[in-house]
Amino acid sequence: MKVVTVEEMRRIEAASDTAGHSYAAMMERAGRAVAEAVIARREVDGRPILVLVGPGNNGGDGLVAAHYLAQAGARITCYLFKPRSAAQDENLRRIQEQGKRAAILLADEDEGLNQLERLAREADVVIDALLGTGVRLPLRGRLADVLDTVGNVRAARRTPPKKAPTPLIPRRDRAEWNTIPFVVAVDGPSGLEYDTGALDKAALPADLTVTFAYPKSGHFRFPGAGELGELVVADIGTDPNLADDVALEVVTPDMVRGWLPARPLNAHKGTFGRAMVVAGSVNYTGAAYLAGAAAARSGAGLVTLALPAPIHRPIAARLPEATYLLLPHALGVTAAGAASVLGERLSEYDALLLGPGLGQEKETAAFVNALLSGAKGHKSIGFLQERGGSTPPPTLPPLIVDADGLNILAQTEHWERSLPASSILTPHPGEMARLMGGSVQEVQSDRVAVAQSQATAWGQVIVLKGAHTVVAAPDGRTVIQPFANPGLATAGSGDVLAGVIVALRAQGMEAFEAAAAGAYVHGLAGEMARPEGVAGMIAGDILAHLQRAWKLVTGV
Repeated sequence: MKVVTVEEMRRIEAASDTAGHSYAAMMERAGRAVAEAVIARREVDGRPILVLVGPGNNGGDGLVAAHYLAQAGARITCYLFKPRSAAQDENLRRIQEQGKRAAILLADEDEGLNQLERLAREADVVIDALLGTGVRLPLRGRLADVLDTVGNVRAARRTPPKKAPTPLIPRRDRAEWNTIPFVVAVDGPSGLEYDTGALDKAALPADLTVTFAYPKSGHFRFPGAGELGELVVADIGTDPNLADDVALEVVTPDMVRGWLPARPLNAHKGTFGRAMVVAGSVNYTGAAYLAGAAAARSGAGLVTLALPAPIHRPIAARLPEATYLLLPHALGVTAAGAASVLGERLSEYDALLLGPGLGQEKETAAFVNALLSGAKGHKSIGFLQERGGSTPPPTLPPLIVDADGLNILAQTEHWERSLPASSILTPHPGEMARLMGGSVQEVQSDRVAVAQSQATAWGQVIVLKGAHTVVAAPDGRTVIQPFANPGLATAGSGDVLAGVIVALRAQGMEAFEAAAAGAYVHGLAGEMARPEGVAGMIAGDILAHLQRAWKLVTGV
């Protein structure tokens, strides 16, 4: 699904109108979609709903939603920030024709905003249709006062009654607190800047956001992205071909399903590829397990873990499904001599993951450099002595570099020259900053632009992890993941992601598609683990939900 800028959306709407699908028709479908989204989530018959109606098209969408909610039995009050003429506004006239089911109140007639405060206290649902994509920040004057008034009432209603006892053991169902109005944003909270994600301090946080035709860039940029609640994209009848020139997309289950290779009934383990995972050290034993198990859970026919011998036994006990290649080590970390041992086996494999839990000791850095560029080795104190001298690097299968593999690269001059084409790099913002020689703030200031520019500069696929992970290819293709889950911000989560990606690469998927699909399924597994609690989520929970996440996407 495309992700558009404000200007791109304006162009699409204008072209649609010119082609005969009018602005009025788009508004009708938009407002009806808002009403249907509310009805699908809340009981509306006989319930009070407050609609905050702005002066522009966003307000028109709100009036259409009010009409259909009134028809569904809701008790509607439309609070008009600016007067509208029923003679010129068909949507307002329809509200007037609802009779007792719908009332209209003008903000100009509510001098102290006392009536607005009362309506907000009584409402089951508040629909924010004040401002749309044309917003200019900061919000000032009476508009900010209107939002502040509703926001303050909402905050007060979120608080339990003062006389209510505080339970020593919290109940899962706090029904007695369920008096908060359900806030629905039309396109986005009023005060959201739709390109940058900037958010005015007066903006009303939403429980549900219904946007139209396509999500906007600002829906995936913070702080605005954190105040949307559930994001729903409604079809308003625009021709999909009008967005053909939009490059940025958000990943959907249908996209992932279309990328995945077939799994024929007469398959054998060779059908689904052989993945080599080079990971782990005495200090980071779990990384090897998580990456290897994730690769096995993501459909690779055979997973081999290449790791230092001292950590083999505990990992093999937990993951008997994998095979193992024991590497030369120096006090439990992979040694430089491992490059030649590994290189002798790589021709048997369809994809290689390098990095989770390797550590950054000199021996391990020498191993990584020797594997990638044939750099000069040196003597080791491990079980295999390495002779000095440079040797040609082995021919590598499709490569994924993660974690300490990235950190070692960042310490190497012109590291990008050592990677084979179509490699996948999976940095978090700190690792990305080190690879770039920049700052985390620079990376986070515009994650999409940074991922795109560095993918082009380095000639590799970039998976920039974090809330709304970005995947960018050197040819400009870029996707955003729909997930922003703080539970994924836990040690080992990235190891699981890397394991998923290497499994897909081993199955023959191209680099960009493997990275995008892997990040989607990893995020989906995190969402499936979320109901059990965010603060206590661990990487093993993500791993435990992988198989079900795959089934949800593929249906099998």
